[in-house]
Amino acid sequence: MNRMTKTYDLTVIGGGPGGYTAALQAAERGHKVALIEEDFLGGTCLNRGCIPSKTLLKHAEVIESIEKAKSWGIETGEMILSFYKMRKRKDDVIEKLRGGIAFLLKQGKIDVYNGRGTAVTKNRIDIEKQDGSETIETKELIIATGSSPAIPPIPGLKEIQFDTSDTIFDIPDIPASVVIIGGGVIGLELACIFQSLQSKVTIIEAALSIIPQEDEEASKLLEKELKKKGIHIAKKTTVTEVTESEGVKAIHATDDKGETHIFTAERLLVCVGRRPNVSAVSQLDLQLDGPFIKVNDEMKTSAEGVYAIGDVAGGYQLAHAAMAEAAVAVSNICGEPERMNHDIVPRCIYTLPEVASVGLTEKEAKAKGLNVRTERFDLAASGKALAAGVQTGFIKLVYDTVYGEVIGATMVGPHVTEMISEASSFMYLEGTAEEMAKMIHPHPTISEGFYEAALNIVSKLRK
Repeated sequence: MNRMTKTYDLTVIGGGPGGYTAALQAAERGHKVALIEEDFLGGTCLNRGCIPSKTLLKHAEVIESIEKAKSWGIETGEMILSFYKMRKRKDDVIEKLRGGIAFLLKQGKIDVYNGRGTAVTKNRIDIEKQDGSETIETKELIIATGSSPAIPPIPGLKEIQFDTSDTIFDIPDIPASVVIIGGGVIGLELACIFQSLQSKVTIIEAALSIIPQEDEEASKLLEKELKKKGIHIAKKTTVTEVTESEGVKAIHATDDKGETHIFTAERLLVCVGRRPNVSAVSQLDLQLDGPFIKVNDEMKTSAEGVYAIGDVAGGYQLAHAAMAEAAVAVSNICGEPERMNHDIVPRCIYTLPEVASVGLTEKEAKAKGLNVRTERFDLAASGKALAAGVQTGFIKLVYDTVYGEVIGATMVGPHVTEMISEASSFMYLEGTAEEMAKMIHPHPTISEGFYEAALNIVSKLRK
């Protein structure tokens, strides 16, 4: 006898940050919600991205601090690195957070299906589980299926063993050497991890600079600091072929001058971006924007009652962006019109030093024809930074020359990913440099660099 098909007010396909946030917020507003996840709750961010990388980056920060402390009169014995214990701590952190998400979903009385969801129509979802299949009906649908590492069509790549951000956190040993294809956010963060673990690291980037989408001064300073650590960076260089012999990878590349290079390493890590996972909704014939599902600023797709959030919808492929998009989608589903404002989404790069930004860079603002100036405060003038042994870094504000409104910020230095929210807050509230200069900052702190930069802006605007 067939069981009655369950019907939901909302079904979310994908249990990553965007998906579980949408499910929880909709349930809190009284909706009957189903969440479908074929892998582990938490998605890429928790299981293969943000959380494991930041856990290991904390280890890297500690290792770097121990080395730096030698010149401060704090000396220890020989440093011993146990990669097994590091991996176990990383796995323990993931398990704890995974359990927390499951608890919240259970508390919210959300039906969680562990299986592969496929939208046969916008109101009918088939779920393939290990113990069989099931079909559910839904009034509204949110697609939060995320993305996967993009694999470039490099000759020889399919014939050798290589890693992506999905597999690199589970390797058994610290490699003696690593070549990373891609000088974007993921590649740079992983470079810092392996460099701290005493691996020889090489980054190959086809663009003119690393993190090319960010402020040029931030890119140059980060490159300089990474090179100081011994990381080799080959810019304007394109990989043409990869081969492997006796466990050693050979990466053949050509630079912008036409010269060929061969980089060898024990591990090859491919970090050239991510592609959206759209197969779950391929039968819906949704309008696309390139490879991504096209959405408007209400996160609505071309099909009535169907929304898309997170990596699958393009834009900033960031967990906190997906969570903000989830809130917007749920509000619109609940009849409370809301629009996504991507202008105030902070961008964080957890390298050593960190890079954080929000809004427009100076180059982007001028390309839009805006009349802007910038003010930069160097951390070399910060008492707290010097006391902490920080010699480099800066806080840079982009502001409108008429009213002094802050329209962008970039920071390089320790823990700036925690500080960027101050700039985001000012931008969200359309705050001016004059208001920032009146705000009392604690001393000594690195964050008072905002205050110093704002004071200089006010002084210049008065002239």
